[in-house]
Amino acid sequence: QVSAALKEGHVSPTELCQRCLSLIKSTKLLNAYITVAEETALKQAEESEKRYRRGQPLGVLDGIPIAVKDNFNTAGIETTCASNMLKGYVSPYNATVVQKLLDQGAVLLGKTNLDEFAMGSGSTDGVFGPVRNPWSYSRQYKEKSASKAHSEDKESNWVITGGSSGGSAAAVSSFTCFAALGSDTGGSTRNPAAHCGVVGLKPTYGLISRHGLIPLVNSMDVPGILTRCVDDAAVVLGSLAGHDPKDSTTIQDNFKPFELPSLTDVSKLSIGIPKEYHAPGLSSEILALWSKAADLFKNAGAKVIEVSLPHTRYSIVCYHVLCTAEVASNMARFDGLEYGHRSDMNKSTESMYAATRREGFNDVVRGRILSGNYFLLKQNYENYFIKAQKVRRLIANDFVKVFGSGVDVLLTPTTLTDAVPYMEFIKEDNRTRSAQDDILTQAANMAGLPAISVPTALSERGLPVGFQFIGRSFQEKQLLTVAKWFEKQVKFPMIQLEEVKRHDHNAFQHQKSASFS
Repeated sequence: QVSAALKEGHVSPTELCQRCLSLIKSTKLLNAYITVAEETALKQAEESEKRYRRGQPLGVLDGIPIAVKDNFNTAGIETTCASNMLKGYVSPYNATVVQKLLDQGAVLLGKTNLDEFAMGSGSTDGVFGPVRNPWSYSRQYKEKSASKAHSEDKESNWVITGGSSGGSAAAVSSFTCFAALGSDTGGSTRNPAAHCGVVGLKPTYGLISRHGLIPLVNSMDVPGILTRCVDDAAVVLGSLAGHDPKDSTTIQDNFKPFELPSLTDVSKLSIGIPKEYHAPGLSSEILALWSKAADLFKNAGAKVIEVSLPHTRYSIVCYHVLCTAEVASNMARFDGLEYGHRSDMNKSTESMYAATRREGFNDVVRGRILSGNYFLLKQNYENYFIKAQKVRRLIANDFVKVFGSGVDVLLTPTTLTDAVPYMEFIKEDNRTRSAQDDILTQAANMAGLPAISVPTALSERGLPVGFQFIGRSFQEKQLLTVAKWFEKQVKFPMIQLEEVKRHDHNAFQHQKSASFS
């Protein structure tokens, strides 16, 4: 819609950029951005304006303000991974996905906050402080929580965004940009999307280039897309997907961008409900909504069947072993020699290495490096790493069997509960939290499958609840078409942000308020 408004001259790219920049300032409390590239953004908007005047826009994304998670390299803009290790680091090149967006004329507003090196599920562990969920300041949440909260603990009543792409999800949710990039290794795009009431897409592994995404787990990392509706996610996917000579894991074939059809008949669809996703800790409220979501398909004529993914129960342990092993390997590059933080300790090279890594990494990152190196020790390699790889194959085969049996798409919850208050979240350590929060999302990463979280309803506390669709490999069009149909049925209500209401945001409106629950 806003792209059409730009074409028709109802709004100029510069006006749009300035509006977003002023919204970033007025929602600074959310801590969604680490770096705001105001000068660069305004220059890009100016260039876009010239193209529109000439009647030669580069595409649908020309002049559209976007944000990028701060673990993607951006030339000329600091890339920190929310860590002391990379504070002040400016990359000499753009990540492929960033370059593709810029080539389409998108306006890069800045870099968003995350858990340090994307290790976490709350966006609370970065060196720049936690990200606050915009819904904490929504009328919907305030009305529900006002009666329960005492005035003195109102300030500590704010809820987390989920993670690790919490900054990107908060940025999209609070209207400061129209789309944002996240990364997804075990659910890091879908988890915050569910908590912040936005759409979060994790494409098939290899469909989008990882070149320039600072790696966490090379065999599972995928750049993720956060938008306010499914159609927007399809548009962004269309400009990012395809082969990249700089990333050997990308597909060789050319990717044809697609427009999503409006599905009217779902009677030919087969929706699978995996029984193993009724996991310990799944709230009764989400369970009831899951049942309602399945009934939506059933009542519209789709075939809804219970399926089994028997190895799901081993997946979180398997994921922990593989994740930490690859983390240990990837983090070895941060040694204080080539780039990033370097300690003043100069007794010896060894002591400089040790001091640099102690000062540069937080406890979470150091803990994962230690675990990973333990699993990779000669005497443990067979028992842990090789065994976990074999279990990973079994998990992937479970999905192959289910999709081979005629199921088109799987429907599952994205998270066990709605977003929890920050003070409650930090009572447990990062590892425990990540193990709980990734339980419904990380199997799709291990199998390399596409998955999307769609905002579905508001919980009893007035907070968003998202549901996840998992599709067949490289069948993004089918997955997104089903997600779009579902989105249309549930009519998720728009966030009513007190701060944002002062700004004219007609251009941002794409959904009317209605309630699914």
